[in-house]
Amino acid sequence: MTDHHTYKKVELVGSSKTSIEDAINNALAEASKSLKYMEWFEVVDTRGHIKDGKAAHFQVTLKVGFRIASS
Repeated sequence: MTDHHTYKKVELVGSSKTSIEDAINNALAEASKSLKYMEWFEVVDTRGHIKDGKAAHFQVTLKVGFRIASS
């Protein structure tokens, strides 16, 4: 094992009809199916759709950091 790590970031957009938190978790769950070694995320943008004066759908843009396997 090395004494340092190298990371890569990807940008994802998660969505949910329920909440911002669910939108984040939906994006991470889908990404985890194909990305290994995910370690952190940052929320870049939050937006939603309004219907009848209420939030009806949430979208959250995330940057997800994952460790390069050999580092």
